Amino acid sequence: MTWPANSAKHADAAAAGIEVDETFEPFAQRDDIFSRAMWDESVRSPRTDAFFASYRIEAAPRRGDGFTQRDFALRNASWLISDIMTDRHAAQGRREGFQAALSADTPVSPDRVPVDDPARMAAEVKRTARFFGAQLCGITDFDRRWLYSARVDTRDMSEAPHDLPEGLNSVIVLGHEMDADLVATYPSALAGAATGKAYSHEAAVALQLAAYIRNLGYQAVASMNDTALVIPYAVKAGLGEYARNQLVITPQLGPRLRFSKIFTDLPLTHDTPRPLGVAAFCDICTKCADACPVAALPFGPPSTERPNRSAIKGVRKWTSDAEKCFGFWAKLASDCAICLRVCPFNRDYSRWTARLWRRLALSRFRRVALWLSRDHGARVKPQNWWAG
Repeated sequence: MTWPANSAKHADAAAAGIEVDETFEPFAQRDDIFSRAMWDESVRSPRTDAFFASYRIEAAPRRGDGFTQRDFALRNASWLISDIMTDRHAAQGRREGFQAALSADTPVSPDRVPVDDPARMAAEVKRTARFFGAQLCGITDFDRRWLYSARVDTRDMSEAPHDLPEGLNSVIVLGHEMDADLVATYPSALAGAATGKAYSHEAAVALQLAAYIRNLGYQAVASMNDTALVIPYAVKAGLGEYARNQLVITPQLGPRLRFSKIFTDLPLTHDTPRPLGVAAFCDICTKCADACPVAALPFGPPSTERPNRSAIKGVRKWTSDAEKCFGFWAKLASDCAICLRVCPFNRDYSRWTARLWRRLALSRFRRVALWLSRDHGARVKPQNWWAG
């Protein structure tokens, strides 16, 4: 039996570049590579255990540039706020932000603010999101295809039901910039500070925006990597377009950002997908796949093939081999985003030269833009970052 929503019509699917076939099934979060590294003996190893431990007090610094004690110290400190959120309900099996939604600290006001104009309210939400520190904000419908089939109880890594309230109908997607100078040093523990800082920042912003909505009298559930796949929502919310490197390319920041989301019943108008031309560029560009040390990224066109169980079933897209990717992370004892660093769209768009390049890349002159990117994304030595 196929999943009930397989036959449903989603008017924005084509514009978002989302192609789902009859074999589609919602993704089980227990099968994501990070969860599997906690229960699946084909993935878990002393090295993967050491990887997770290194983010707390058990880092293993070494002499290599970018992997010294100060590099790990900065990386782990950058994760602090996210770690506090993750730990606060761990005894109940809720690893919040990653395997469970962020618990609300603000009750829903019994006095509901009436919303006569959902478009105006959407504009207010976006303004508030920017005030709290989000660089991007888009709104889409609560498409349940992208909800995980179950969350994970981290006490025993078993599946647990979602505890989302009834009546949610919108997803607010927030984009959080990663530090460009640190990203340039991937792969390194130092570069991992860009990831940790973004996660800590998004935890605060998502909780604050959710609290604002709850103070208005509406349900709002703050979410990071938990609860649902965020990339389809980001694309449907008009924030960018999916790329070969498994990331969303945005006009403002390229792929250099993380996403969080808020599920709500606040009346809001929804944004529409904005096809940019990224897919056409990725069709001729393989810089990310060429640069991947473990060949985890695909070279061919999008397909429904699944390298392993850590890929969603029945979606035609570029799909990485998560087992190869995470195996390299574990070997490094830090995350890797070489594919982000070398992406031609990873640029500073405050510069007119970058905006001109983007215009070429998203036009029929994309091959010229690709040629101009032949030396783009070279690694910066971590010691240079410390030198200022």
